[in-house]
Order: sequence, then structure tokens, then C-alpha cells
Amino acid sequence: MKKIWIGFLIATLVSCQTTSENSPIVIDPVAEGQSFNAAFLMIDGVYNSELMAPYDIFQHTIFHTDGGIKVFTVAETMYTVTSFEGLKLIPHYSFDSPNLPEIDILVVPSAEHNMDTDLENEVLINWVSEVGSKADYVISLCDGAFVLAKAGLVEGKESTTFPTDIEKFRETFPNLTVHENVSFVHHDKLLTSAGGAKSYDVSLYLVHHLYGDKVAKGVGRGLVIDWDLNDYEFIKVD
Repeated sequence: MKKIWIGFLIATLVSCQTTSENSPIVIDPVAEGQSFNAAFLMIDGVYNSELMAPYDIFQHTIFHTDGGIKVFTVAETMYTVTSFEGLKLIPHYSFDSPNLPEIDILVVPSAEHNMDTDLENEVLINWVSEVGSKADYVISLCDGAFVLAKAGLVEGKESTTFPTDIEKFRETFPNLTVHENVSFVHHDKLLTSAGGAKSYDVSLYLVHHLYGDKVAKGVGRGLVIDWDLNDYEFIKVD
């Protein structure tokens, strides 16, 4: 029988302080001292926030723990990728780079056409499916969940996506259990996020999950984020 537990934030109108309805959530780190390779998928039209928020968080782990998360970008080819906001980005590796490191964490940020033409790109979907099935963790930000679902990586898992695209997600993939009004959902090795500024939430959560509260707080301080697991709306399915 699966167990679902929820962490959430309640802001009081009078004091503007936060309180939790549940007992404090405690997560024991599962990978203290271990190293991970995190690959960030880059597609034309990728959104800056969903790419850079987790990239920043994961990169900063190397300063707070032995091992840490080594970050790099991967695109279909080595051609320059243009973000939705106009940044020109050169990937570290392409899908077929002979020196592409083993990928432990696959990160799929949202991109402009994740809900339409990206889902028709067989090279992209097949690569995500193959790499994601072997990775220790797979993360989507915002509409990156559409790509993961098309690649078969959300089947049998609970998930979320960008708030205003939840109904579209449900229509496109009617067999999935999709949550709303949460920052992120963690089900087995799959983590799906609402995206935008909340991309920081799921990223710090995974750091906490891997390395513990102290490391997550340290990474957060470096980015002026006060990390407390009990201050975030999320669902974890065991």
C-alpha cells in the first residue's frame, strides 16, 4: 500500500508568519558523500528560470559536501540553443557525444514547444526515454513534464506541472495522476515541479533528500534562500 505525505506552507493573514499543520518533516539523507552527474536538457525555447534555478542549486553542492552534484548541459546537437528569453547557449555535449558522462540525474527544464512540436521529435523523446530510464533521478520543471510523460517516464507515477497547464496535461495524458496546488511531487525517482520560481524548491528538496538538511541550508544561504522543508507545498509518494 503506498503512502502519501504532504508538506505545506500556511501564511497567516495577521502575523505573516508560517506554520505547519503537520508535525515537522524529517528526511534522512540517502547519499551522503556521494557524487552525481546531472545533465540538463537544452531545447530551443528553453525558459531561463527552469534551466538556471536547478543548475545553480546543484552546482553549489560541491562547496558544501564531499562529492556533490556535477552539472552539464546536453542538446540534440552542438549548435547554439536560444532560450525563450533570447540567451544564446552552447551545450557541453550533444546526444551522441562520445565523451558524454554517465547521467545520474536527468533534468528536463520547460521549453516553449514542450506541449506540441517537441513531443513529435522522435530523436528527443527516444533519448529522454533511454537516459531517464537508467538515471537515478529524473526531474521536470514546468512543462518539461509533458516531455517526460511522452517518453513514458511518468507512467504509473504521480506528478504535477505548470499550474495553468494542468488541465492540458490531464487531457494529453489521461491515465496519469496529476496534482495541483503544490510546488512539486516526488514519486520514486521522479520529481516534477510547477516550475518558474518554484524550480528552486524541488532542487533544494533533492539536495536535502541526497545530502541532508545542513547541506541544503548551506546551499540555500549561498543563494539567499532560507531553506526549511516544512515551508513548502509538496507531495511525496512512497
